[in-house]
Amino acid sequence: MHIKKLIALFILSLSLVNCKERSVQIIQPQIIPIPDSIEVMDSFFTIDESTGITYDDNLKVSAQFLKDFIEGGSPIHLKEGNEIQFKQDDNLKPEAYILTVSKEGITIKASTDQGAFYAVQTLRQLMPVGLENDTFSENEIAIQALIVKDEPQFSYRGMHLDVARHMFSIDFIKKYIDALALLKMNTFHWHLTDDQGWRIEIKKYPKLQEVSAYRNETLVGHYSDQPHQFDGKRYGGYYTQEEVKDVVQYAKARFVTVIPEIEMPGHAQAAIAAYPELGCTSTGSATNEPVEVAKKWGVFEEIYCPNQKTFAFLEDVLDEVLELFPSKYIHIGGDEAPKTRWKNCAHCQDLIKKEGLKDEHHLQSYFITKMEAYLNSKGRQIIGWDEILEGGLAPNATVMSWRGTSGAVEAAKSGHNVVMTPTSHCYFDYYQSENEDEPLAIGGFLPLEKVYGFNPIPEELTTEESKYVLGAQGNIWTEYIPTEKHLEYMAFPRMLALSEVVWSQPEHKNYKDFVLRLENFHLRLDALDINYANHLYEIEGTSTSSATASLYKLSTLIEGKTIRYTLDGSEPTLNSKIYESKIPITESSTIKAAVFNDEKQLGKTFIQHINYHKAVGAKITIDKQPHKAYSGSGAEGLINGISGSDSRYGDKEWLGFWGEDIEVTIDFEKPTKINSIETRFYNSQGQWIYAPEVYEYLILQQPNEFRQDTTFVLGLPEMAKESRFKLLNIKFSKMETGLYDETTKIILRIPNYGTIPEGKQGAGNKAWTFIDEIIIK
Repeated sequence: MHIKKLIALFILSLSLVNCKERSVQIIQPQIIPIPDSIEVMDSFFTIDESTGITYDDNLKVSAQFLKDFIEGGSPIHLKEGNEIQFKQDDNLKPEAYILTVSKEGITIKASTDQGAFYAVQTLRQLMPVGLENDTFSENEIAIQALIVKDEPQFSYRGMHLDVARHMFSIDFIKKYIDALALLKMNTFHWHLTDDQGWRIEIKKYPKLQEVSAYRNETLVGHYSDQPHQFDGKRYGGYYTQEEVKDVVQYAKARFVTVIPEIEMPGHAQAAIAAYPELGCTSTGSATNEPVEVAKKWGVFEEIYCPNQKTFAFLEDVLDEVLELFPSKYIHIGGDEAPKTRWKNCAHCQDLIKKEGLKDEHHLQSYFITKMEAYLNSKGRQIIGWDEILEGGLAPNATVMSWRGTSGAVEAAKSGHNVVMTPTSHCYFDYYQSENEDEPLAIGGFLPLEKVYGFNPIPEELTTEESKYVLGAQGNIWTEYIPTEKHLEYMAFPRMLALSEVVWSQPEHKNYKDFVLRLENFHLRLDALDINYANHLYEIEGTSTSSATASLYKLSTLIEGKTIRYTLDGSEPTLNSKIYESKIPITESSTIKAAVFNDEKQLGKTFIQHINYHKAVGAKITIDKQPHKAYSGSGAEGLINGISGSDSRYGDKEWLGFWGEDIEVTIDFEKPTKINSIETRFYNSQGQWIYAPEVYEYLILQQPNEFRQDTTFVLGLPEMAKESRFKLLNIKFSKMETGLYDETTKIILRIPNYGTIPEGKQGAGNKAWTFIDEIIIK
């Protein structure tokens, strides 16, 4: 019998039978994030109308939370008494706790109310899920006897939410915070301003509410789709200061700190649309040209001008923000700040000379340092995206490392605190499944297992330097997430995986065990009305090749499930062949597979097209290693017969290289006739991915001489420059074909695009190159 069935029967029996008259089956608790230590005992405790609760004064908030949870979700009302005790133990660390459940009662020990609160969240997961939505109607609650000793690995355990691109209700924000609290996460990063909208009321500047909070229309479809289309509908809104205060207090009661983000100096177009004087004038111009609140995604050239008027505006804004948010940190953004306006601004150029600054990057450092000094004078500290490192880091700044881990390494080695949030493991707006029917996303591919496997400590850091890594955070950017249900789908269950990354000790982590606990946790998410993504029954395929065949392996997240499959493209049924071992593929095929129980199919059908071409099984080498975040299936993945996704570049088939020229060599076991060479390059400039402009191929034949050495230009019509792909398709004419009957080696030379130009998202950074299957026919 599977764990899930045992848990379901266990809960059912506890609900329907008088626990005092029978023994209970001992079940390993299914807690997420997994605690540091669990000792399960062969007994239980029953909460009923006779149960009393008592607490030390400093643990009142957590005790009241438990009382409200039980009384709000069941007919039971707790009285004063000693059956449930909250005891202060100053020997424990601030967020640590000890939870003891015996047949006599429940004891929670902690040195702080916060530690006791986390004990309550563990206890909550030991209770029937019906308490979550007031559907539990029994008069007693049986709880497994155990001892849990627990404390977090990291002090910063966060989730981010962008409300500038799409806005969400206060009720939903509270629901989001509730989920963080349940998972013992302690930080909510609220991204409140951006080019597409200003979402916080600032009373001194009413145009931020009247103008900056609304855009005239919104982009429809993906940014890379051409031509751009818009919905023609005005969109926007903002949170009043009273609503913000309400959220902050709600979070505080759940031991979640809310960190506001006010973007500067870039991502300022919405503010400049209301107050044009905050932007730079062109050289020789007397006034600024008006701009509108951005209606599409990406990076825009509008940027705050570093003059006294701008600094006075930002100080005024921050003064009101500080009154609303008591957090130690204020996030000032600092990312993706194009320097074009500054380069063409007479004031900025004079300021660079006056202050002895090297260039516009150092001008950004000057800007950030000035704002940091102001916040420091108010008793606060700044945190910003890793671009704040450029031109020199402000003295007391904390870095949020998102462009990989290099920013974190640089900051930590300089003695600055770091929060890890790399795109490769922490961007939950990326696709999470290879199914093509997933809702539209920005791109990328971040499956649950990759999130769970994240180690926030960069390997380049020493033990001493690693102490500067405060923790990690999941980010949800909402360009392509317009609704609350869609947001939940993108956040869950990846948020659960991250909670275990930042709370649990590495030695306790086990992905297979996590998946089993997650299957049970789905019941709680259902009760909480959270629209999670369920990929537990999704099939994963992997390919290995030899000179004679390709072997294809099918697997699921949860082991022991029955997989049935077909190879002719027909739908699998209960009568289809059962998968038992790797499938040999010797010709082009379409595999369709699904998980079944005895009665029906579970989950979606897996589909994989395999193009069995002449390079499958050949020897392949690449002179550079792909970036570790986008290494896919390695070099062999370029000739395994499987093309990458049409909508995401982070799957197993696309290989990503950051700022490097690469050379791919394919060696054939025996002389081979070549008719064509075909491959694709991903092209998504909004995500810093640029297909190369040229591509060189060399063909080697016996006796070891090159017969072809050609530079191939990847030209596209002007209107298709933002196309998602660039296709390389070299077909040799009949006259040429005979020249390549004895091919033994093909070399493909792929130059990197270079530096991303001004005015584009990621300007000044190295471009990425992503390459797909190399098809040889």
